[in-house]
Amino acid sequence: MSSEPSKGVLGALNGWGTSSMPAMGLATLIASLHYRPLQKLPLMFAPLLMFSSYLNVAGFKIDSAGMTAAWSGLYVLLAARRRPASLRNKWSLRGGVRAAAMGLGTVNTVAGGWAYLTGNRKAEEEERRERNRWGVYKD
Repeated sequence: MSSEPSKGVLGALNGWGTSSMPAMGLATLIASLHYRPLQKLPLMFAPLLMFSSYLNVAGFKIDSAGMTAAWSGLYVLLAARRRPASLRNKWSLRGGVRAAAMGLGTVNTVAGGWAYLTGNRKAEEEERRERNRWGVYKD
């Protein structure tokens, strides 16, 4: 038996929102969907989500969560406007990847928004100072 308490739904949302992996996963799906044929507008979301993941690794988890939520939500709204040409295209591998990207974007929006709204900036800064990953903080 594990002595660790269960996280619950809100704890899981916070964990998802403060992770760098969901933003990179969505960026990967977006790149695979919109690189061929080249679609410039949706493809612009991939580097923005990668930058959000970089911010997370750099120690700015709350700001990264907000940025991931915003850009993921905008991508889902943009992708929801497009309709497949036929039913056959809807139930293809590409349609499955599109559905996965939209689902991941929706979860990123909810989890990132929750992590952004409930984040503790003082604790995050203290964690950044303790870790001092790139020697920025000189004590």
